Amino acid sequence: MEETVEEYKLIFEKEGVYLHTNAKRSNQDTTIPGFIRIVERVGVPALEWSPLEDEGRSAPAVLYTKKDGEGGEDDTNFDPGYEPDWAVISTVKKDREHVPVKDSGQWSFSLPLSELYSLRRARFSLGRNFLVLTSRGGHPLPALHFHRGGTRELFRALQRYIILDQSPVEGRLFLAYPHDSGALSQSFDKLQLFDDGGSDLVSRFIQDPYATTFGGFSKVTNFFRAALRPPGSPTHLRTAQDPSLPPQSDEEPGFELINCGVELGPRPDVTRGEPLDKWEEFLDPEGRVKNPESIKELIFRGGVIPSLRKEVWKFLLGFYPWNSTFKEREDILRAKTDEYFRMKVQWKSVSEEQEMRNSLLRGYRSLIERDVSRTDRHNTFFSGNDNPGLTLLHDVLMTYCMYNFDLGYVQGMSDLLSPLLFVTQNEVESFWCLTGFMELVHQNFEESQEAMKQQLLQLSILLKALDPELCDFLDSQDSGSLCFCFRWLLIWFKREFSFEDILIMWEVLWTRLPCDNFHLLIACSILKSQRGELIGSDHDFNTILKHINELTMKLDLQTVLQGAEAIYLQLTACKEIPMKVQQVLGLYTPSSSEEDSPDSQASETQRLLSQSQAGAAASSNSACAPTYP
Repeated sequence: MEETVEEYKLIFEKEGVYLHTNAKRSNQDTTIPGFIRIVERVGVPALEWSPLEDEGRSAPAVLYTKKDGEGGEDDTNFDPGYEPDWAVISTVKKDREHVPVKDSGQWSFSLPLSELYSLRRARFSLGRNFLVLTSRGGHPLPALHFHRGGTRELFRALQRYIILDQSPVEGRLFLAYPHDSGALSQSFDKLQLFDDGGSDLVSRFIQDPYATTFGGFSKVTNFFRAALRPPGSPTHLRTAQDPSLPPQSDEEPGFELINCGVELGPRPDVTRGEPLDKWEEFLDPEGRVKNPESIKELIFRGGVIPSLRKEVWKFLLGFYPWNSTFKEREDILRAKTDEYFRMKVQWKSVSEEQEMRNSLLRGYRSLIERDVSRTDRHNTFFSGNDNPGLTLLHDVLMTYCMYNFDLGYVQGMSDLLSPLLFVTQNEVESFWCLTGFMELVHQNFEESQEAMKQQLLQLSILLKALDPELCDFLDSQDSGSLCFCFRWLLIWFKREFSFEDILIMWEVLWTRLPCDNFHLLIACSILKSQRGELIGSDHDFNTILKHINELTMKLDLQTVLQGAEAIYLQLTACKEIPMKVQQVLGLYTPSSSEEDSPDSQASETQRLLSQSQAGAAASSNSACAPTYP
């Protein structure tokens, strides 16, 4: 019998969700585009998936629409340039007629939420991320790939009906429990873990599970989590993923509620200092730098005056060791000069005929010539035609291809070299400073782009902890992936600030203070400074991207650096800083055994408990005396 609209209520709908019909065999990758929905049928909530092909028969057509102002239909193979699986959240259309969806087709399913046991993030050998649902009978449903993002919205919608709790033994697994305070109270009363009564505990837990766990019940570990499982539930659930597959690290923060239960204190006031203006007094009679850490602290606080930059940069970028003597530096310069010109001769001696048979070298040369002709041409060192500065830029980049032929040349590397060449005014020194710089950022230019994806995910983790409202807004506008920050991170803000400002910013970043990921805190500082403009205006994905791009040359460097350091101090002063945030800030490094273990992403609660005292002490010291080791 056909359902009526009164018997049917559509709660949530997400398009572009692909069902993977053969998740364990990558040689037969079959995916079916469709829709994921939460519906109420005669008051009973259920999670449903139906293929796109069914929509014409079962319900009004739901088209993949472009942004407002664009016509036509979107390509269902939409690719934003990198995986959006756990980051980009599309808005749910509110203006369409809600009509029941029939269960039709081989792969359609409808699972009552009372029968949902778990949801697991899984990464198969195909390299993509999936969501695997498992019923209380232990049967996994076909894996779902959220091609356009939307998993976090799905979780929020599900939490209207069920409690989703991260497994204490596996960070990628989320267990589903009913909103049944009576059942939970019986569990707590039976365990006799609390003196204040189970009912009040359950009430607080349902309202804010993370705050309750982290705050009033911080002594409870995995035993507390186990008490929440329905009777007879297994401790480990392995049916939702092929156990023969290698364990995967928990790279995506999409399901983790970073902010819940974490209250940040006030952001401290931070002042910048004067630039480093003395050098000789830091050297011993033989030329060794007596206290490199003090110099780094001064540079971090205020940069370096222009007349000292060339010398100081060679230490910051590893051209000279900090403990080298005057004599040793002379020997190093001589050896590095010889080595540079040996590599330069390699590409200079290649004949045109040889190059015609070397497509890789020919490709590198073409890219370099194109980029050199448009790099910092406003700067007098590179302006005009037949400028010797352009020749040096070209030659150093070609020689770098000989130094690192696997990486070669990638667009953006000319942006990194030009300030180095401008400051050193020397071909050999600029080359070796470039190699030192590339040691820090070479992964940004690798073809896989895994490092860039990871940095965007880390930036998302930090921003969630700092400003969940801003994150929610960006998510709602399909901007939660923070892809508009890609250029910032790729070349360390080179095109966002003036040439002189970049010289200061880079020398600050080269100190690696207060942490290796300080560039991510700079990005957070910029985004926080734009919070009012972003949230307070009628922005969508395109206008957010436009606004961010228009910040170029409009940002005040000192204000941004002050904000970044203040954010670091604010986060490290938090007594319950999430483990993922600690990892981004370098406050916690998993042991090799933890990294290799399939249970390496254990619950946030247990790790916070084991780290709370050490983390509180470290953050207290940082807040009181903002000097960095």
